[in-house]
Amino acid sequence: MIFTRWSAKLPGTQRRAAARSDRAAPRPASGPPAAPSAAAPSAVPAAPDDTPAAPTGATTGSVPAARAEHADPAPSRELTPEALPPTVDALSVHDILGSIPALVAVVYGPEHRLAYVNGAYAHVFGPRPAGHTTREALPELDELGLLPLMDQVLRSGRPRTVKSRKVPAGPGGDRSRDAYYTFTCTPIEVAARGPAPDPEVACVAPHKGVLVFGAEVTDQIESAERLRASEARQREAAVTLQRSLLPQELEQPDDLRVAATYQPGGTDAAVGGDWYDVITLGAGRTALVIGDVMGRGVRAAAVMGQLRTAVRAYARLDLPPHEVIQLLDGLAAEIDASQIATCVYAVHDPNEGRLVYSSAGHLPILVRDPDGTVRRAAEPTGPPLGTGGWLHTSGSVPLGPGSSAVLYTDGLVERRDKDIDDGVEALERAFAGAAGAPDIVCDRLLRSLGITAAHDDDVAILVLQHPERTGHDAELFHNAALELHGGTEAAPRARAFASGVLASWRFSPELHDLGVLAASELVANSLQHGTPPMRLRLRRTDRRLIVEVTDGDDHLPRRRRAEPADEAGRGISIVATIASSWGSRRTPGGGKAVWCEFALPHGQVHGQTHGPAAG
Repeated sequence: MIFTRWSAKLPGTQRRAAARSDRAAPRPASGPPAAPSAAAPSAVPAAPDDTPAAPTGATTGSVPAARAEHADPAPSRELTPEALPPTVDALSVHDILGSIPALVAVVYGPEHRLAYVNGAYAHVFGPRPAGHTTREALPELDELGLLPLMDQVLRSGRPRTVKSRKVPAGPGGDRSRDAYYTFTCTPIEVAARGPAPDPEVACVAPHKGVLVFGAEVTDQIESAERLRASEARQREAAVTLQRSLLPQELEQPDDLRVAATYQPGGTDAAVGGDWYDVITLGAGRTALVIGDVMGRGVRAAAVMGQLRTAVRAYARLDLPPHEVIQLLDGLAAEIDASQIATCVYAVHDPNEGRLVYSSAGHLPILVRDPDGTVRRAAEPTGPPLGTGGWLHTSGSVPLGPGSSAVLYTDGLVERRDKDIDDGVEALERAFAGAAGAPDIVCDRLLRSLGITAAHDDDVAILVLQHPERTGHDAELFHNAALELHGGTEAAPRARAFASGVLASWRFSPELHDLGVLAASELVANSLQHGTPPMRLRLRRTDRRLIVEVTDGDDHLPRRRRAEPADEAGRGISIVATIASSWGSRRTPGGGKAVWCEFALPHGQVHGQTHGPAAG
């Protein structure tokens, strides 16, 4: 780009303008024709001494070659001045740059001395003195970090652009508010011809320079900021919806320590369908569930919310895990057959020391033994929910005191460039070395697997620990059991056993009597309606007393209103009245278990127990 500072015209203007004026000059109406060859070779006649004569008035400023190149062979085809096409050759560079609404500054030399600023630049930053260095005359460019860029442009000869530079509001021009500009620095040659016609001009010799062009993009930046703010609000609303469908506070079982975390993936407003839950079933048993509805958006979150609600309802029936998954399978098909969902439902029973589970297309549970060994829960794993036509089954894995387990969704271990088994193996290694409380383990697993806020998939983790009880804590957890043999004579033995055990656990007289009454009624109900084998189990934790009777009959009792004349039917009603809660379930080997719980008073929860342990 050639920037001619002293010429009022762009390069080549004089030559072409002279040619146009010569063509446009009127020819004489009459007169003798010109000699055929006297003056044709040259427009400037030669002098007698063979030296060229001075140009005549008719040829002043003309270029012979230009006239020869554009000579009209036929006068009838010559264009009139009105018919000539428009041209920009006659426009002044000063006028062009001065009329541009963008910021324009021209500097020259290695020190970037100021040669020119247009009116738009002066309107924003105020007038600038020519001839000074950019650091002195244009300090705003130094503040915007453009000087190194201008040096690079001057050395390389290539234009460079920086986008969305903020120009703070301030004095010196029309800067009542913050503005944003995109600056382009272009290499030019600043050439001088004749005396400077403008007092602004400080360049008096040809120099390499830089043209700084600043286009205001404030409206675009503000629109982008508003769009980002709107997207952030939409995402916050979506995440709030997602979190509102998850448990606000996890239930904390007596025998387990549980923690969970959920991290939404990506930065868009769409959320996923990852979910988890912890449900206390009674009699010390706990259900743990985690699932994932494929896809993203409100629809996936809505399906997730319905499945989680259904799981809680089915869990209250205290069904085996595979039956819960079977019910969810049918419900998922009814909700939306096009949505694919996976789920694993597990139940922990402290009396058995095992985790019984059933999986519908979900990733395997990982269990860490007290010695640090991590193993995957083996099959069975059925197809995802909603497929139908599959008979789900249950499996089990030991989870005794000192053991831990983690349930998780695929966002934790799945990567686009790796096999998912590699991710599960990485999780096994991380889980083997993740010590601490369950919430700390969740955080460590996230960090070990490289999960950040920019992760592109939702992640849900549920960690449970079955702690070993020692010292004072061990005194707060006791078990006692009695096999019930014979007929009606088993009832007085059961009452005597319950009375002795509860007395040894140093309960208050009121709680002692209520526990003995509940044991007596449940044993009487089993003797009357159940079949052998029968067992009475008493269990205390740091929060409750549990009385449970099992027998070989699988018919579950129901609470009903007994008429005044009825001699039976009041046992369950009495238990439901005096206990904090009660329930019944079928046992895996056939038969049933009927139980009730009594919440311990605060003083007895933290008080020291003495006397012989019954179990």
